[in-house]
Amino acid sequence: MARSSSVEGGILKSLGVIPARYASTRFPGKPLAQIQGKPMLQWVVEAAQKCKELDQLVVATDDERIFKLCEKISVEAKMTPSELPSGSDRAWNVASQWDLSDDDVIVNIQGDEPLLDPQVISQLLKPFEQSSPPEMATLARPCTAEDLNNLSAAKVVLNHKSEAIYFSRYAIPFSRQLPKNYQFEDRLIKSQKPKETQNDSEVFPGVLCHIGLYAYRKNFLQTYCQAGVCEVERAEGLEQLRALYLGARLAVVKVAESSCGVDTPEDIEKVERLLEQRNI
Repeated sequence: MARSSSVEGGILKSLGVIPARYASTRFPGKPLAQIQGKPMLQWVVEAAQKCKELDQLVVATDDERIFKLCEKISVEAKMTPSELPSGSDRAWNVASQWDLSDDDVIVNIQGDEPLLDPQVISQLLKPFEQSSPPEMATLARPCTAEDLNNLSAAKVVLNHKSEAIYFSRYAIPFSRQLPKNYQFEDRLIKSQKPKETQNDSEVFPGVLCHIGLYAYRKNFLQTYCQAGVCEVERAEGLEQLRALYLGARLAVVKVAESSCGVDTPEDIEKVERLLEQRNI
């Protein structure tokens, strides 16, 4: 069931924001791309609406076509400036218009995750139920050799409280205790196993693969966006490093696996195959 389309004077416990830009570099018009006859954004909205822990859901867009789709599927939408540099900035632009307390939570829900599981949003909100909640939270899954070799996959290492120590596109941490038949070469993991016996799904200890779903306490999201890009964030191309640079506690919630995101038109076919396998 769709949630109320407006809030007057109330204080929300959690606000879900789905940033949805039209002008994607690799896939223009991506939120409107058809998946089994339904716009991708609609898949994301319907999944997020099933999360009972979200008190409000809104789409943040810069395009009238996306805004009209939101009206059609009965979800709140707000127009945001096209020049905003990231989904976090778009989330703050929307959240700043709501009457939220400093400790209320804004969830940045990726608009290109049509196979989003509502349960992962619930899991992402769990750290904020603690007596001393973090400033920010995100998700991660087990990391394989294939992930370690993939510079597009962000890796994260944690402290004993399951908080992020560092994120990198390179294989981290350096280890002298790699699984047998693996070694470091040019900062990447290389397998010394015969090709026919390689298992790139082997999970590596001490490192997780990051999933780009975020939640922030309202006061920290404001600080985060107003701080602007820092040097280490620019170097790695990973915006979550800004939170660590600012000294924030960034809780990392471990999940079994990620959903299938859409970066290019070719990814649509992959998602549709998965939907067919699930009989959806």
